[in-house]
Amino acid sequence: MATITLGDIAAHLGGELIGDPNQPIDRVGPLETATPTTISFLSNPKYESQLASSAAACVIVGPALRDAATARGTALVIADPYLAFARLTQWWAAKTRPAAEPGVHPSAFVHPSAQVAASASIGPFVMVDADAVIGEGVRIDSHGHVGRGATIGRGTWFKPHVTLSHGCHIGERGIVHSGVVIGADGFGFAPHEGGWVKIEQLGGVRIGDDVEIGANTCIDRGALDDTVIEEGVKLDNLIQIAHNVRIGAYTAIAACTAIAGSTTIGKHCTIAGAAMFVGHISLADHVHVTGGTAITRSITKPGVFSGLYPSQEHADWEKNAATLRNLHALRDRVRALEKKN
Repeated sequence: MATITLGDIAAHLGGELIGDPNQPIDRVGPLETATPTTISFLSNPKYESQLASSAAACVIVGPALRDAATARGTALVIADPYLAFARLTQWWAAKTRPAAEPGVHPSAFVHPSAQVAASASIGPFVMVDADAVIGEGVRIDSHGHVGRGATIGRGTWFKPHVTLSHGCHIGERGIVHSGVVIGADGFGFAPHEGGWVKIEQLGGVRIGDDVEIGANTCIDRGALDDTVIEEGVKLDNLIQIAHNVRIGAYTAIAACTAIAGSTTIGKHCTIAGAAMFVGHISLADHVHVTGGTAITRSITKPGVFSGLYPSQEHADWEKNAATLRNLHALRDRVRALEKKN
C-alpha cells in the first residue's frame, strides 16, 4: 500500500488541517490506543479528557474542540467529526482491502442460463441457479447460494455463506454478511385435526439499494405478495423479519429484534436491540423504539416508545395493562383529592 499522508486525508474529507500535511498515517484508531502514526477522532465532549494524553498524529474534531485539539498538536477540524470518521473508514477500507478478482472460481457452479457480469466475482463453491442475474461488480464470497431467477444489483457484496433464494431480489451497493438467509419460507400453517397443514409461501423478497444486512439475519419470503425492505435500510445481526413485513427507507434496526408477519415499519425509524413486534400492525415514519420494547399495537405518530411487561396469565395481564393505561389520570385525581384535604 502506498504511503497515506494527512494531506491525502484532508483532501478527501475537507475541513481545516492544522499541522503538517506530509505526516504519514498508517492506522485509524481510538484516542486511547493511538500511536504517533494514527489518526483518531473525537465527537463526544465527555471524552475530551482523553485528548491531551493521546499519542495520535492527528485528531478529527468539531469547531467546539478546535482549541483543545490544537493545544495538543495536529488537528483536522470538520463540522461533523463523526460523519467524517465514517467517511474516512470507507475511504481507508477501499484503499487497504484487497479487491476481489473478477471471474468465476473453478469450484463454483453457474447455470448456463444465468447472467453473470464480466466484472462480478464468484467465489469458491458458490451456486448460481438458472435465470439468476448477477450485476456489474457484484462479489459473492465462498459457499454463497443464488436461487433460480434471483437478481443482485451492481456493486453488492455477499460475504461467505449467504443465501438468496429463488425469485428474490436485492438492489445495488448492498452488503450482506455471513449466514444471512433471504427468502426462506414464512411461518404459515393452517390447523387441522390437531396438526398443521403447510401454507406454501408464494411471494418473494424485494430489497432496495444501499441496504446492509448483519450476520445470521433472516428475511422470510412473502406468503402471497413480497416481503419488502426499502432503500438505505440497515439491519444488525440476528434479526428475524417474517413474511410480508415492509420496512421503510433508511430505517435502522439493532440486533435480536423480531418482527412478526405483515407488520409495516415506516421510514427513518430506529429500533433498538431485542425489540418485539406482533403481526399486522404499522409504525409511522420517524418512530424510535427503545431496547427490549414489545410493540403490540400500531403507532400512528412519530416519537420515542418504550415498555415491557413481565409474563403472567393473559387475562390478568390484560386487566393490569388496562389499569396502567389509566394510571396517569388516577394519579391526577389522587393529587386533587389531597389538595382538598
